[in-house]
Amino acid sequence: MKKTEQLAHRLREVILNGTWIADTNYKDLLNNVDWKIATTKFQSLNTISALAQHIHYYINGIKNVFLNGKLEIRDKDSFDFPLITSQNGWETFLNRFWSDTEKLADLIGKMEEKKLNQTFVDERYGTYLRNIEGMIEHNYYHLAQIILIKKIILYN
Repeated sequence: MKKTEQLAHRLREVILNGTWIADTNYKDLLNNVDWKIATTKFQSLNTISALAQHIHYYINGIKNVFLNGKLEIRDKDSFDFPLITSQNGWETFLNRFWSDTEKLADLIGKMEEKKLNQTFVDERYGTYLRNIEGMIEHNYYHLAQIILIKKIILYN
């Protein structure tokens, strides 16, 4: 399997269908959460919804780099989202999250291997490989937070 295919597989694994690292993934974890739980605030922690939207923000932003070569996201905006106020709004977001993840995974899997070592938009961001691997690690970091927050909310 090519390195690009491995990276695409790892992205799908953490978001859509894997259980190897965390024994779950975003899709399995979040499809069983209703909008009220997803938006429940516990002390100073982020909500499940905010963390999921944060992860989607980066997935969608990196997807757009693959599609148009432009990095149009900023860290300072990565938690700035409209509130989810209904089950329909939550499900609409989740469907977009799954769809954008699959699109990005397809783009990663189909890219030429040599592009992995090329500059990602600007030299200060490093290579495509660094950004893809960093995004996957970032996904696991927040997945663990969501797991804990969900347990706190459900069993508190």
